[in-house]
Amino acid sequence: MTHTLPSAHVIALSELHDSARPDLPVLVPDAINPLHDIKARLQVCVGDVVITVGELMSLREQQVITLNQKVNAPVDVLLEGKVVARGQLVAVDDRFAVRVTQLPVPLKP
Repeated sequence: MTHTLPSAHVIALSELHDSARPDLPVLVPDAINPLHDIKARLQVCVGDVVITVGELMSLREQQVITLNQKVNAPVDVLLEGKVVARGQLVAVDDRFAVRVTQLPVPLKP
């Protein structure tokens, strides 16, 4: 059986090119940038604790587990397990929220 590779050719997207400056790279305006519509799940880590499986299995309702994080310490904001910001845990109405206090690099609004 012979496999034929498909031929490929460049498609010119003239409607996106700046005709006045064809030497400049094409930039997608923020208003139509498809990356702005991608959803990502952020998680907030307020601390952790190491316990044995035995301790975990012996937990009871209403028991308190003390985490290693101080109450006023910054919390980590994670994207795919990587810290992308730090902030302060606050309450907004009846929900937890994070006031962002540190970003690794300034982000455009």
